[in-house]
Amino acid sequence: MNGQVPIIPDHGTTRSSLSSSPTTERSYIPSKGEQVREEAKTLQPAPQSRFFAKTEALSQARRIYFKTFIPGFILIILVVFAVFPIYWGSLWKVPAHPVDGWIVDYDGGQVGEFFMQNIPPQSNNRIVWSRYPGEQLPSIEQLENDITEERIWAVIAVNSGASNRLNETLQTPSGSYNGKTALTVYAAEARNEFAYRNLISPTVIQILDQLSQRFAIQFTQQVASSTSAVSLANVALTSPQLLTLPVYFTMVNLRPFDEPVASAPSFVGLIYLLILSFFITMIGEGARNASGLSRILSWPAYARLRIITAVIAYFFVSLMYSLLNVAFQIDFTRHFGRSGFMAFWMLNWAGMMAVGLALESMITLLTTRFIPFFMITWILSNVSVCIAPIQVLPGIYRYGYAAPFYNLSRGFRTIAFSTKNQLGLNFGILIAWVVISCITLPLFQWLMWRRNQKAVQRVS
Repeated sequence: MNGQVPIIPDHGTTRSSLSSSPTTERSYIPSKGEQVREEAKTLQPAPQSRFFAKTEALSQARRIYFKTFIPGFILIILVVFAVFPIYWGSLWKVPAHPVDGWIVDYDGGQVGEFFMQNIPPQSNNRIVWSRYPGEQLPSIEQLENDITEERIWAVIAVNSGASNRLNETLQTPSGSYNGKTALTVYAAEARNEFAYRNLISPTVIQILDQLSQRFAIQFTQQVASSTSAVSLANVALTSPQLLTLPVYFTMVNLRPFDEPVASAPSFVGLIYLLILSFFITMIGEGARNASGLSRILSWPAYARLRIITAVIAYFFVSLMYSLLNVAFQIDFTRHFGRSGFMAFWMLNWAGMMAVGLALESMITLLTTRFIPFFMITWILSNVSVCIAPIQVLPGIYRYGYAAPFYNLSRGFRTIAFSTKNQLGLNFGILIAWVVISCITLPLFQWLMWRRNQKAVQRVS
């Protein structure tokens, strides 16, 4: 515009000159992360396709692998032969000892005398029978109370007037005669369903079936030899059951185990309760290691943290577990009314503290590497005393009276089926386990702290 001609730049030439100019060229500088990765590639050996390749790095890794795996494998084998027999042994020779039974004669006649004399004192090492005249146990209500209060496992009662009804029907035949009214067997399934279904019920049925048939044969022969043909024919037509089954029995289950889902909280669910406690233990251990609290807190504060955290966690988890049983409509009102659920929840909370704090205590010494071996021992030693009655197990299993699972199961049966109320004793034993763990956990924590302090002093 001022007489000057504008110069139009040659773009191609300009790019070429710029790209070749040393002042404008930029060299690529890798980031720090890329530098680390490149260095790792140069230091890390190439992946091997064969486990037994002969390289120095793989040989060292192989040695560490076998030194870790083989001792653990051997320990598992030892557990199979040292710990598993605890459970197998509880089922091997059941019953090792018989349960107690009574025979009570309220009849005092021909029927009562026959059964009092012919029932064997001991039935296949399952039931030992004691005999009592009706005067010593004057009422059926007392018998039923003896069963529900667990003074005795089973009672065979020869009912009052059994012989009189038999003879009266013989004199005046009646089609309404029922031989099952002669004897009554009393038992309580909910006390222990294994004992009821496998020991008491089969044994009683076998004995009374055989004796009822023997009595029928003897009675029919007696009637045939002392009664005219016309009278015998009249009896056979009017009351044939008097000749074919003159006496029989009725079983009365005073505490039926009538909720199949109750098998969960009374047995299998106890294993799950312990596993939930184990999860809480492992989660807590991981949280403490990740946070570094063991290095920050003093050992007393650290021990208090472990106990309080676990107890609070058990409180809420036991509530969820108890509500699960409500969802499946287990009746908790039979013994304590509406308070039954609260009793069940508190029982589960005490049970989780009893088994869980023991795990929390032992992980201090065993560490996460070996705590599973203690857990399997803890489970089997508890489960072994919950299937059959401790009374019928070998004597070594008497420890079961103090086992957490046994007391949890007993307490649940009281709440759900109104069996003998020993809930105070059950809670007392569970709380005793909690107290033991609250003593051992700080003690083990102090021992580990002291060992670590000595290790630090040796290094320094």
